[in-house]
Amino acid sequence: MIPIRISLSSVRLGLLDAATVHTEPATPALVEELTSVAGKLANSLTVEAVAEMEPVRAVRAMFRAWGLDPSKYRPSAEALLRRIAQGKGLYQISNIVDIVNLGQIETGWPYGCYDRDRVQPPVTLRLGERGEKYEGIGRRVWHLDGRPVLADSEGPFGSPISDSTRTMVTPETRSLVVTIFAPASASDAAIEQALARTAARLERWAHAEGIQQEILRREAGKIA
Repeated sequence: MIPIRISLSSVRLGLLDAATVHTEPATPALVEELTSVAGKLANSLTVEAVAEMEPVRAVRAMFRAWGLDPSKYRPSAEALLRRIAQGKGLYQISNIVDIVNLGQIETGWPYGCYDRDRVQPPVTLRLGERGEKYEGIGRRVWHLDGRPVLADSEGPFGSPISDSTRTMVTPETRSLVVTIFAPASASDAAIEQALARTAARLERWAHAEGIQQEILRREAGKIA
């Protein structure tokens, strides 16, 4: 497991580490499951209703505890749910990214997925420092001052808002780290279920092997 230290309050981090994965286009079965879940949500959600979902409200409270306005810097899961509610559907990127996005829209919690070979331990979940930035996925530059980040020995690489291109999953990805940024109010059982569901999908649709899982929290001072 990659060592991760949590320096932020109000969060519990679900961690999944896969020794090997195969990155490829999503299979028809995975596309069907993603489309089915997104379709059911689209039929029942409005943009206004997304903001009232209990997991979304809990994540927003977590962002506010970090001094961040979740309406200005939107958590990734909420952004996906809003996209579904607007009738835009979801992008299909790869089997791994699609599996992670499926978990986000099911739980309402932000997930991150990273090429494990590109992460240089140890890793800390903390607020970004003045002047820190990275090239974000789908963005030109993401300025990180005062924003929640995962940082390794080379600097920040991930966030519950938008991840970096440095550690993003690509067709060459052969090992994987998935993080679930769950609010402190989330139960062990709920986080464990989300991790187990993601692990099963990675085994089925990404041929993942050597999967390890853990829940990390700041209050225990625990390092994975």
